[in-house]
Amino acid sequence: MLYLDYSREAGQWVPNKYGGRENLEAIDFLRRFNELVHENAPGAITAAEESTSWPMVTRPTYMGGLGFDYKWNMGWMHDTLSYIEKDPVFRRYHQNEITFSLIYAFHENFILPFSHDEVVHLKKSMLDKMPGDAWRKYANLRALYAYMTGHPGKKLLFMGSEFGQWTEWSEARSLDWHLLEWNDHQQIQRFVRDLNHFYQREPALYEVDYSWEGFQWIDFTDAEQSILSFQRRANDPAEMLVFVCNFTPVVRDSYRVGLPLGGAYREVINSDNLDYGGSGVTNDGLILAEALPWQNCKFSAPLRLPPLGVLVLKPVQSAEG
Repeated sequence: MLYLDYSREAGQWVPNKYGGRENLEAIDFLRRFNELVHENAPGAITAAEESTSWPMVTRPTYMGGLGFDYKWNMGWMHDTLSYIEKDPVFRRYHQNEITFSLIYAFHENFILPFSHDEVVHLKKSMLDKMPGDAWRKYANLRALYAYMTGHPGKKLLFMGSEFGQWTEWSEARSLDWHLLEWNDHQQIQRFVRDLNHFYQREPALYEVDYSWEGFQWIDFTDAEQSILSFQRRANDPAEMLVFVCNFTPVVRDSYRVGLPLGGAYREVINSDNLDYGGSGVTNDGLILAEALPWQNCKFSAPLRLPPLGVLVLKPVQSAEG
């Protein structure tokens, strides 16, 4: 509705009074709508599903924006699914798909959406989109959800995806709740539950979601092994998390990762945990940061990276070097 020529051929639309294609009346309507919602329903949230590059969708109306609280990040959704649906052997050639979203991640107040639109019309369920056999499908899905949790932006996951429904969603019937009789589906549900609790506990995941102050790449260049790492930060610099993602089914022993702080770290999330149906490749006990500069960090440590897995480290007693 923002554009007069949307889905219209030449001659099927009339320009606005300035000769442009912007729908001025629709823009005024959306701005007034958001103003009234926020005036009359404090705490209410408005979100826009907008797939063009219309600017300032989530900026206040007094700044010339449309006044929405959030905008769906359709580019992130498209690129991330395109990457994760590929066989891991080919992901090395497409590292840019999983990293490109950070170019524009802070242009708007984004929501990361895996909505009903992605699990209908022969697009397959979230679990069935994943490549490989059943074990790899579950592992890929857990890694995807963990990566999503660490990526800046609020989260949207459509119902049924949290327990690994095999079939697409249909408005004509209920979700396949009977699948929760099976351990595999209980485990993916448990993982999503633990991710949600983790998100609530860790201010680094939500306090600074829309600024580079809350995110920093550690390394996104290891396309050959399909590994990337980054840190998330809260308003308090001491509240910090390190995410390391391995998007291949190969265990990486003694893989050195740069760490921003010295001291000890502990692995607080691992998508390959046995409780979640993984193979149990974890880093137990304390991880001591070594004074060995690596990946533009002053400290580093060798880690054991799980296959098709994501791990999260948190400083225990760390001092800035």
